[in-house]
Amino acid sequence: MELGIGMFGDLSIAASGKRRDAGEKIREIIAQVKRMDEVGIDVFALGEHHRPDYAVSSPEIVLAAAASVTKNIKLASGVTVLSSAEPVKVYQDFATIDLISDGRAEIFVGRGSFIESFPLFGYSLNDYEALFDEKLDLLLKINAEENVTWRGNLRASMEKQTVYPRAKNNGKLPIWRA
Repeated sequence: MELGIGMFGDLSIAASGKRRDAGEKIREIIAQVKRMDEVGIDVFALGEHHRPDYAVSSPEIVLAAAASVTKNIKLASGVTVLSSAEPVKVYQDFATIDLISDGRAEIFVGRGSFIESFPLFGYSLNDYEALFDEKLDLLLKINAEENVTWRGNLRASMEKQTVYPRAKNNGKLPIWRA
């Protein structure tokens, strides 16, 4: 059994009525993950939000920073909103975290509980299910194969392309559907 902690980087309201500083919150999260690592927590997962009440729109950047100050804790997204993300970039970002952390990166993919990323990145909510299914198929293919040939309906095809860098474990990352 593993014990994990997840966060979203939500910004509380200060006594002044203003939201807390996002940079301060991110630095606080990194310090907290360092402490989690020191006390033996197994997994840390960080959520993605694209709203003013959350500090973390790019968990990959914060997880990379956390990788540089930790030694054992697994570092995961909680969740990567794959429906509005680019699977090639998701793999590249997490492979980079995996290399920085010496093999401790994991991806938790999902549709997300908020929909603000869809219009932000130019996706239609009418394609909600199809986007997720197609992008998950591509992400899993990239994870499984070094040279990728893939065809979909909502994203450009790939023909014998390799996505770099490759993760530590023969190019494979743990990918969980969340």
